[in-house]
Amino acid sequence: MNTSKSKSVFLKILKYLGIILVLFFAFLFSAPYIFADKIKEQIKKTANQKLDATLNYKDVSVSFFEHFPSLTLTLSDLKLNGSAPFENENFISSKDVSFGISVPSLFFSKTVQIDEIYLLNAVVNVKVNEKGEANYNIYKSEKKNQKADENDEDNSLKLNRIEIINSKIVYNDLSTKMHLDAFGFDYIGKGDLSNAIFDLHSKAKIQKLNIIYENEPYLMNKKIDADLITKININSLAFLFEQNNLKINQLIVDFKGKFEILKEGYNMDFNVKSNNSDLYDVFTALPPNYIKWLSKTELKGQTDLWLKLKGKYISSQNIAPDFDLDMQVKNGFVNYNKSAFPVSNLNMDFHTQIPSLNPELAVINAKKLDLNIQKNYIKSIFTIKGISNPDINLKLHSKIDLQKLSEALGIPEITLKGNLIADVDANGIYNLEEKKLPITKGTIQLSNGFLKTKYYPNPITDINLNTTIVNQKGTFEDLQVDIHPAELTFEGNPFFIDAALSNFDNLTYDIKAKGILDVAKIYQVFSSEGLDLDGYINADLVLKGNQNDAENGRYSKLYNKGTLELKNIGITSEYLPQKFIIQHGIFKINQDKMRFKNFTASYGKSDFTMNGYMQNVFNYATTKTGVLKGNFILNSNYLYVNEFMSETTITNTSEVSNTNSKDELKTEQIVQTGVVIVPKNLNLNIKALIKKTNFNDLIFNNTNGSIYLNNGKATLQNTTFDIINCKVGINATYEPKNLKTARFGFDLKADEFDIKKAYNEITMFKEMASAAEKAEGIVSLNYQLKGRVNDKMEPVYPSLQGGGILSVKDIKIKGLKMFNAVSSKTNKEGIKNPELSKVDIKSSIKNNIITIERFKFKFAGFRPRIEGTTSLDGRLNIKMRLGLPPLGIIGIPLTVTGTKNNPKVKIGKKTDEIEETEDQEP
Repeated sequence: MNTSKSKSVFLKILKYLGIILVLFFAFLFSAPYIFADKIKEQIKKTANQKLDATLNYKDVSVSFFEHFPSLTLTLSDLKLNGSAPFENENFISSKDVSFGISVPSLFFSKTVQIDEIYLLNAVVNVKVNEKGEANYNIYKSEKKNQKADENDEDNSLKLNRIEIINSKIVYNDLSTKMHLDAFGFDYIGKGDLSNAIFDLHSKAKIQKLNIIYENEPYLMNKKIDADLITKININSLAFLFEQNNLKINQLIVDFKGKFEILKEGYNMDFNVKSNNSDLYDVFTALPPNYIKWLSKTELKGQTDLWLKLKGKYISSQNIAPDFDLDMQVKNGFVNYNKSAFPVSNLNMDFHTQIPSLNPELAVINAKKLDLNIQKNYIKSIFTIKGISNPDINLKLHSKIDLQKLSEALGIPEITLKGNLIADVDANGIYNLEEKKLPITKGTIQLSNGFLKTKYYPNPITDINLNTTIVNQKGTFEDLQVDIHPAELTFEGNPFFIDAALSNFDNLTYDIKAKGILDVAKIYQVFSSEGLDLDGYINADLVLKGNQNDAENGRYSKLYNKGTLELKNIGITSEYLPQKFIIQHGIFKINQDKMRFKNFTASYGKSDFTMNGYMQNVFNYATTKTGVLKGNFILNSNYLYVNEFMSETTITNTSEVSNTNSKDELKTEQIVQTGVVIVPKNLNLNIKALIKKTNFNDLIFNNTNGSIYLNNGKATLQNTTFDIINCKVGINATYEPKNLKTARFGFDLKADEFDIKKAYNEITMFKEMASAAEKAEGIVSLNYQLKGRVNDKMEPVYPSLQGGGILSVKDIKIKGLKMFNAVSSKTNKEGIKNPELSKVDIKSSIKNNIITIERFKFKFAGFRPRIEGTTSLDGRLNIKMRLGLPPLGIIGIPLTVTGTKNNPKVKIGKKTDEIEETEDQEP
């Protein structure tokens, strides 16, 4: 009986459980349909109220089974655009975005409450333009929301779960030149977003993290594991990192700080610490190049790191935060590829400060940098303040076998050998302009040196160096450098130099040099680019004397003897955009003079052969104040002047969008031309014989004359050349003022040239003698002119001043509009096509105006008299008297105004003044 009752009770329980399960599953299946409209409507309403951006999605579904047991609304293929000015560009896209729904809110609340968010395969593109405008400001401010229904219940997000799966984040900030990529981003967190200030508890993992600043990679392909507590202030867009434990690859760091988004930039206060870390773990967080090295290296030792970045970053105001970095390494051990001689007792203590991220204010303080290889050692302490003119305090003491050091550290792509003994103390400011040097006492000895790189198959061997540097007062005058000796062997050729240099204010030198240096091949040892030359230097020299004796002509006190042979050597200069290539030259040195014979060279398309001598070469080559003197004959088959125009390269950075919605920085190198520069430290007398000269596509033939280069100025004296089948004589000066402008002056005489040919081929003649357009015949010119040229070596017409005579031998003018207009106004057909013979036309130029002095001529019975002004841009103000046949006693007064293309002729004497244009020199 009891058994029967028990069975009955059990069956009833199963029955009720079955009913409950049926009702439960019925609810699971039916609830999404029952509440779907309410949920969708609430999502749309919330998006409209809270988002100031365009939201699109492909489909929407409601289910308990996406993230059971939560009831979730899923938007598929969601795309959310950014805020202005990125309102037409994608900010967030995701395969699925699911919102977890609070089930009680479906029954007991007018609004649907969301307490969970899930993103799957999302892509977040954060963009900030150069003005600091960002695309993430999509959340409407309180002012925009104040019109919302006051009776609505709070529909802010109180999130019990935030989950992001396998997503990608791209942060590209053009204002700070910061770029960040996070691939394989997984995130789980929770936070009460209903408050203006809330805590966000989260865990994050990133499979690959890249951080690039100013196009330089700092972190690449780093794996991140983070446990974070972040306080977020929505109103001020501030993030307070209260407790953040990070793992970068194997390096564990503690990260705390603050990050606040300002109107035009950021305010930050970051502290990153890693105490008692293993040296090996530190290297796992470094760029990829080190990771490859690390796989073959045994590393031991304890490391402490502390990094601090504090302050505002506002690019438009040139405001930047302060940067501090401390790093200590204790009892370090490095052994690359199982070297037999590992580095031990590696101890480092570095402190770096860069206030306002300004390198000129940087302070690098290395309190210790020590290591041992068996009994060999390096011990150093140094402090460097500033970059351009650093304040240096250095103590270096070493006795090291470079081969053992290179093998132990695994220095890539280079083989070093030799015993290096160094003992150097230096303290003071390095400033060449003010002639300040650190107080220094030091010796450097290298014996049996050997250097080989991947760029060239053969090594530099037998390197021996014994150098002493002493400077007790920190001045140029007190500096002494002794090299006794320096020698090496390369490609079987030994080279030797022994030198004693002192008093760099009045450089006193005693140098012996002998041997062959294959310049191009030595360069290839250090660079894969190499030279486009196969040059070498063959020296056998003895140089002894001082700077003052050489400058002041006390040549008896000098002892400079020997020969120097150069072949295919390229010389670069700040004044020349291309290499000046010495193809071959043998210099015979005797005291202050360096004589050369059949010295051949090229520059771009130009070629040169020179014979003569130069003086003060050593002083010129070793000091900024030395002046190179010389006297020689220069022969050239072709000289292309435009190749000597200076060039300035500027970098232009702009934003470029590509198809994957990722903005990139496009950097262009823009070359700006400038005038031909004459160095101020030249004093050369050159007799030039040039067969063909090309200047702005104007061809001069058979140039013969003297060129003087002195103190930044070029002078041509008694120079002749052929142009448009005419022999021209000229004396001229040229002096650059800066890269943008240069002054010139010339006195030119050209006898009997074809005026039509001159008009067609010479731009300046066309502008200054526009009436020659319709002229045919022979003229001569005797003219003096001065002015300036612009950065394209073109004359600036308002700057021209001067005057002279255009002598007409026999000219016919046909179809000139001015004479046609005069003919029409006076009804005198014969004046249309005048002929001139044996007439001197005097004129002067100033402020863009050509003033023509009165001249007269006769033809066909007419006796015209002309005077007045015309501008270089074609404006006319001409007075004319047309003397009528037979004797010109009766004449018609005329004025011609307007322009050369549209002349206006009036009978009378009243004229219109042409406004002058004064030169505006930069």
